[in-house]
Amino acid sequence: MFIIKKIEIGSAIAVRLTKYTGKSKVFIHPKHFLNPNPWFTSYLQKKDLVLDLGSGNGQNAIKSSKYSKKVIGVEIDKSLIEIAQKSVYEKRIKNIKFQTGNLEKKLQFKNNYFNKVIFLDVLEHLIRRDEILKEVYRVLKPKGLIMVGVPNKTTSWKKMQRSVNISSFSDPDHKIEFSKNDIQKLLKKFKFKIIYFGYAPYDTPFRGFYDVIGSLSLSAYKKIYRWRVEKVKKDTNEASGFEIVAQKS
Repeated sequence: MFIIKKIEIGSAIAVRLTKYTGKSKVFIHPKHFLNPNPWFTSYLQKKDLVLDLGSGNGQNAIKSSKYSKKVIGVEIDKSLIEIAQKSVYEKRIKNIKFQTGNLEKKLQFKNNYFNKVIFLDVLEHLIRRDEILKEVYRVLKPKGLIMVGVPNKTTSWKKMQRSVNISSFSDPDHKIEFSKNDIQKLLKKFKFKIIYFGYAPYDTPFRGFYDVIGSLSLSAYKKIYRWRVEKVKKDTNEASGFEIVAQKS
C-alpha cells in the first residue's frame, strides 16, 4: 500500500510533462484538457460578474470567461498568477483580471458584489473555512451562486489507507476532507441552499499514474476519464469528490 500511495506524486509529474511534451506552454494539470466546458460553466450567464477564489493557474477563470461579463481571480501564489496572466495574454482574453489575495483573510470586495463565486478544490486547503464562507456570503448578490468542489473522504481507497494508519488525504496540503454530510452541513450552516449536488469521477489509487498517461496521451486519458465517470454512477460513495452549487438565501 505504501508503494501505491507513492503513485499519487504522478499528478505533480504530469503537470510538468504537459509542458515538456508540448501540450501546453505553461505547467498545467492534464485534467484541464478534458472538457472545455466543465460542469460549473452551465450555471454562468453573460451578465455575471464572477469571482474565482484560489484561481491557481487560471484555467477555471479562462473557461468561465466565455460565459461571463467579467471574471476576477484571487490567488495567493504570485508564480501561479504569472502563469495565468501569460495564458490569458496568449489567448487574447480581455475580461479576466487576476490579483493576489489571502483567502484566510477578509476579501477586499464590497457587499453583494458578485453574481457567482467559483470555489473549486480550495476549501480543503484552508484553516479558516468558516470565515471564508462568511465572506463568500457577504460578497455574493442576493440569490447569487457558489460553485464548490471538495474531496470525498469516504471512498474505499481512503478508508483502506486510514485503516493502516496512513494519511488518506489526496494532497499533503489538505487540512480536511469531507463526507457528503460534512459539506452539506457546512454550507447550510452559512445559509447556502444547495440546488445541485454532483459527483466527481471514481476514486482510485492509480489516479497519479493516470495523470501521467494524460500528459503523454490525451486520447488515452479521455478514455480513462470516461470510464471513471461511468463507474462512479454505479456507486457515488466512490466519487473522488463532490461538485456542488449552492444559492445565497
